[in-house]
Amino acid sequence: MHTHRFLVTGGQKLSGEVQVGGSKNAALPIICAALMTDEPVVLRNVPDIADVYTMQHILHYIGVETDFSDHVLKIHAKAPAELEIEHALVSKLRASALLIGSLLARNREVQLAFPGGCPLGKRPMDAHLFALEALGAEVLDSQEILHLKAESLKGADFTMTEASVTATENAIMAATLAKGKSTIRMAACEPHVQDLCHFLNKMGAKIQGIGTHTLEIEGVKKLHGTDYRVTSDYLEAGTLVLAAAVTQSELDILDVQPHHLDIFWQKLREVGVRFELGADMVRVFPSKNLKAIRLQTAIFPSFPTDLQAPFATLLTQAQGTSFIFETLFDGRLQYLYELEKMGLKFKLLNAYQAEVTGPCQLKGAQVSSCDIRAGAAVLLAALAAEGETEISNIYYIDRGYEKLEEKLNAIGAKIKRIQ
Repeated sequence: MHTHRFLVTGGQKLSGEVQVGGSKNAALPIICAALMTDEPVVLRNVPDIADVYTMQHILHYIGVETDFSDHVLKIHAKAPAELEIEHALVSKLRASALLIGSLLARNREVQLAFPGGCPLGKRPMDAHLFALEALGAEVLDSQEILHLKAESLKGADFTMTEASVTATENAIMAATLAKGKSTIRMAACEPHVQDLCHFLNKMGAKIQGIGTHTLEIEGVKKLHGTDYRVTSDYLEAGTLVLAAAVTQSELDILDVQPHHLDIFWQKLREVGVRFELGADMVRVFPSKNLKAIRLQTAIFPSFPTDLQAPFATLLTQAQGTSFIFETLFDGRLQYLYELEKMGLKFKLLNAYQAEVTGPCQLKGAQVSSCDIRAGAAVLLAALAAEGETEISNIYYIDRGYEKLEEKLNAIGAKIKRIQ
């Protein structure tokens, strides 16, 4: 898969309608949470992407039955084996960290090599371990592997050390099967965290405060199987909206949850992009005379870090100097060097801050995708560029977006996948 590249012929207008797929960031924790019951679980709208297959592979390793076809994933975790989950299995996938909360809740013990994933700077496990220890887990090893044990999980009232999404998700899963009531403060509340809570409630959990930074969870003895539709991917929705905006196209994007993107719409208006929101769709119109803005990422409901790079591609077309402040990950601005090969003028102020000056005529070049969202940023730039762009390392794009080039080609883009 690593040898694939995209060849993009820029300057094509997009038109018609495009459907947003299921959320990767919601599907992965929900798949882990499905291990918390011995009854069958059916998940619908699951994206057909590499990370889901990697997770499926890990589940098979611990003896869990799965079947995945046509966006429907069936999981039956009769009795997940208490094996140490090896480095080779978890090194590709940051979300494998979510097996800690679910397997600890189910088996009372879990052993896992350190998870891998995108190269976005150091993402330690301290916040996870703090929350799980608060709920009664004992950390037997956190140096070589992650080895946790809990004779019994007990409800607790605690504040997360940071509003980490995966640490919050692990805490939610453990608290769901803990004895008594838990109050988790400074919980992350991204749309995918909310979706995990809705899924667990459908299995019989008692979680209140969904969508806020304070969750109250009444522990239950047992969860049952369920049939659940994973929420649509607001990050893919945002990327498709930006594809229309950067190519000056009129496009309908379907299966959008507008409230997942409130601040994104606000920033688009500030830049001068014209669009109309429906109940579950958005129509984007060609917009001229875009203006430079200040873009700062933060935890939900602020501007999502995962849309910062694709949004920067739009800012290359805005008049003036835009200021970008990435507050979450120190490795996140590397894609600017790739866009520079295509004609971007920028100044990197430090690891977290940059200035982007526009408008600039982007030109085709040979570029690389440095992480999932950086990949989306260079692909959007290629759509708007004059001439042909070759994008390598598209493995990252495939990890986060299902068949993105097919979706874009169906609405007028010219993207070839070559080996």
